[in-house]
Parts: sequence; structure tokens; C-alpha cells
Amino acid sequence: MGNSRSRSGQNVCSQFLPAERAEMERLFATLSSEKSSSSTSPRSFSLKALKSHIGEALPPEMVTRLYNGMRRVDPAGKAKGPSESISQEQFTVSMSHLLKGNSEEKSLMILNMSSVTEGPVKARDVQKFTEDLVGSVVHVLNHRQELRGWTQKKASGPPPRVQVLAAQLFSEMKLADGKKLLGPQWLDCDCDQAMIEDWVFRTHLVATFLSVVIHRGFLLRLSLGLTTLVPKRQVDQGQEFESVLDVLSVIFVNSHLPREQRHRWHLLFSTELHGHSFAQLCGRIPHRGPCVALLEDHDGYVFGGFASCSWEIKPQFQGDDKCFLFSISPNMAVHTCTGYNNHYMYLNHGQQTIPNGLGMGGQHNYFGLWIDVDFGKGHSKAKPTCTTYNSPQLSAKEDFRFEEKP
Repeated sequence: MGNSRSRSGQNVCSQFLPAERAEMERLFATLSSEKSSSSTSPRSFSLKALKSHIGEALPPEMVTRLYNGMRRVDPAGKAKGPSESISQEQFTVSMSHLLKGNSEEKSLMILNMSSVTEGPVKARDVQKFTEDLVGSVVHVLNHRQELRGWTQKKASGPPPRVQVLAAQLFSEMKLADGKKLLGPQWLDCDCDQAMIEDWVFRTHLVATFLSVVIHRGFLLRLSLGLTTLVPKRQVDQGQEFESVLDVLSVIFVNSHLPREQRHRWHLLFSTELHGHSFAQLCGRIPHRGPCVALLEDHDGYVFGGFASCSWEIKPQFQGDDKCFLFSISPNMAVHTCTGYNNHYMYLNHGQQTIPNGLGMGGQHNYFGLWIDVDFGKGHSKAKPTCTTYNSPQLSAKEDFRFEEKP
């Protein structure tokens, strides 16, 4: 750990485009000229300078992690420990790894940023890093006013879904034998670079979140495609309401949608705005393209499904294998198609002999997700899992009632 020598400083610099290289040089010049860096070398900067420059854009813990990650970088491979301040070469290598690096290079920086001591990095260290990373994304998007219409609820302490999404990301970590780190007994195991590299490669949001933290934390004069990370929230004029989704929930679900569907979410139906009525639902969602269905049951469980095709009212199953079910609370997860059957979507109304309602996955009277024509009632049946999506029971109770919320 702490020996980032995958590229020399000169080669790293060449990874940046001319405009990016100029931005890195401008930023380093600003950091190294901060008054709080006066006690260090003229061509380096201190933690105090970094904190002064970033201000309140990032939480102090993440600023410290960034600094410690950079000072453990050893381009020449000769250092005996972390440096006292950050040189231009360390800064350039670090920024290259964080913004342009492959999974190996990003894993080096994550190890450096996760390390509490100079000994081995433990799984619990990476877990805490993941929580800080997710929390920093919420913080910086809120600070830069880039939530794109997804308002943050005011509350003391960290948003509860920071821990939920961090737990989901961390749950993708695997040991060398391919087993996941399930249970607190694994938190004291060592995490080597190969484990982190594999995790970063498979869990794309980790690298994306690192990029957001760097781009928006430093306010880089470089483009960052937030439009596919946070979709614009659109509601018709005069129809504002408070969604059960926060920005992290939106990011999580949106990251699993086809790329062409990630730019904006336009509200079609909400019980709060359009009434507690299945007829109203059937009048507003058909023939409107792909959509996300979202429910919150009386026990506070939040879950739903992505319909990849336009809904049609008919007695047959519809859709394709891009559909999926998901849960947001108490845990975040996405459940994709198994290939067992094609019971992706179902919407029926006014029939006498077959079920009337909206369903996804499973079969008649045994759906993975079901909204009954007797609006306000539904079920999520899985013993042990839904045949279409391999999803567990999404609601707190098999037969549930849902709140009058979007």
C-alpha cells in the first residue's frame, strides 16, 4: 500500500488532455500558493491548504481522506512513509488515478484513502470509506445545488439512505475465493489490492462517486456528465409534491436503467396528486414509454419495478427482459430477469375471469409485485423467490397496503 508506481509522473501527465493538464496545473498552483501552505515547500501544499480551498463543499473527513491518499502516493518508489505535504507529482498522479485511472489505479487510491494506520487495510476500513464516499456525494451535490429537482429532506445527522446505499455497494466486495463478506465476522479480515480492484471493476458506482467528489469538490473547470447520474425531476406545472425517493435512491435505480432512459424522470401518476384510484392510474400510464413504478407500504418498505416498454391494458403479459424489480428500503437491491418465463409486466382492467391490476413477475395471483384493482392493496409473493426476477418478498408483509404517496 502507498506505492502508486503504475505509471511515472510524466506518463500520468500525458493521460490528461491539454485542457485537463492545464486545469491540474492551475489547481495545484492555487493550492500551493494558499497562505496556509507557507510553512511547506513552495511546490507543495498542506492539509490546511486543501481544507481552505475546498471549504464546505466536502465533509472534513473526506478532505482528510483525499489528503492522506495523495501523500501516500510514491511515484519514485523510494519513500519510507507518507510525505509531510503534497508535491505536484503526487497531486498529478493522484488526480490521474482518481479521474482517469483503471480499476488497478483507482484501487490503489482507495486503499490509501481507507488506511487508518500503516498496517493492512481491514474490511471495516473500506466499509467506513464507502459510507464517507456516499455521504460526500450527497453533500457536494446539495452544496453545489445540483440535485436536479430531487430535494433533500432536512434532518439531523447523515441521511439514513447513505448507510443503506453504502451497505449495498460494500456488499459487492468479494474475498479471494469469490465469497462475499457477509456478516460482521468478516469486517476484521484484510483487504488487499486485488480485492479492491475486483470490487471497483464490478461496482461501477464507486468509480463514478469518486469522480463526482473530485469534480464537484474541487469545482474543476472540466465537464462532468451528471445528466445520466442524476436524472432531472419533471412534474407538470402546479403539481409539486414530496417524493419518497431521495437523490441517492434515484441515483441507485437510475444507474440500472438503459442509458437512454437516464436523463430525466417525468411524473405520470401520484396518488397524492391524481387520487387513490386504479382507474386514474390506468388513464395516465399506458402508451407513455418506459417507466418506474414506486410504492411505500404501511410498514415503510419502499420498492418498485422498471417497466422497459409502454404499459398496455390487456389480459396478456407484456414487456421484455430489460424489466426489473427493486427495493430501496430497508435495503437497496435490484432483481433482474432469470429467463424462466416472460411474465415481465401485466396491466388489466375490466375483466371478469382473470385478475385486474398491475403486476410484475411471477404469475396470476402470485406476482413478485402486484397492485390490485381494489386500489391501496397489493402483494409481493416469493417462496423463496419470484420466478421471473429471482426477487424475494419486497414488502414487509406478503399482502400489503400502501401509503397514498408517489
